[in-house]
Amino acid sequence: MGDNTIKINYLYHSGFSVETKGHILIFDYYQGPIQLSDKPTYIFSSHSHADHFNPIIFEWQRTKADIHYILSSDISIPPEVTHTQSLSPYEECTIDGLKIKAYNSTDIGVSFLVECEGIHLFHAGDLNWWYWIDTPEEMEKAESGYKNEIEKIKGEPIDIAFFPVDPRLEKNYSAGAEHFIQEVHPQVLIPMHSFGHDEVAVQFAEKMEDSPTQILTFSDRSRERSLSFPTEK
Repeated sequence: MGDNTIKINYLYHSGFSVETKGHILIFDYYQGPIQLSDKPTYIFSSHSHADHFNPIIFEWQRTKADIHYILSSDISIPPEVTHTQSLSPYEECTIDGLKIKAYNSTDIGVSFLVECEGIHLFHAGDLNWWYWIDTPEEMEKAESGYKNEIEKIKGEPIDIAFFPVDPRLEKNYSAGAEHFIQEVHPQVLIPMHSFGHDEVAVQFAEKMEDSPTQILTFSDRSRERSLSFPTEK
């Protein structure tokens, strides 16, 4: 057995970059500091909402040829952009050894399950239990839609999950993430979708301190973390 060490950088909101030995994966870039490296780079955008997709990502290909884009099918791709793959829910593809499967969202677009160098990453996009205080019928619809999708994900091995913990939901801010942990059992869960309110992630980590899933938090002052996972030699 050996160790596979990866670096995770928090960009902003739901945006993260993940660096492995041979790859750079960037999820849902919206804004924030970013520096492209010399490694092959794979850009994931889960849907077209402005807080998850910034068209500037297409300009990066002008200075870096080995960029690949894996995008939800609701995103329009300029004709001059190459190395693109559009995915709808439950479609799969393999790119340069990355195994990618799209799951559904409870808003628009998709969520992504990615296997990279033996590590399984899940980026939820806007998949969440959107537990707004609403009519009983709307609340029931939101709950059943979310839980039905989680049933489809159960059984997938997930080492790291990026998942919404949204302060706008007030007392229900972490209902989706808690249910995801209970049903899917990721090794690590990274809270996101907080619109810069990083204290919400800390609050959630304290709430889940007895959970077998590690809650990993980021902030503007602490943007980078390294994680190691055992790999077969």
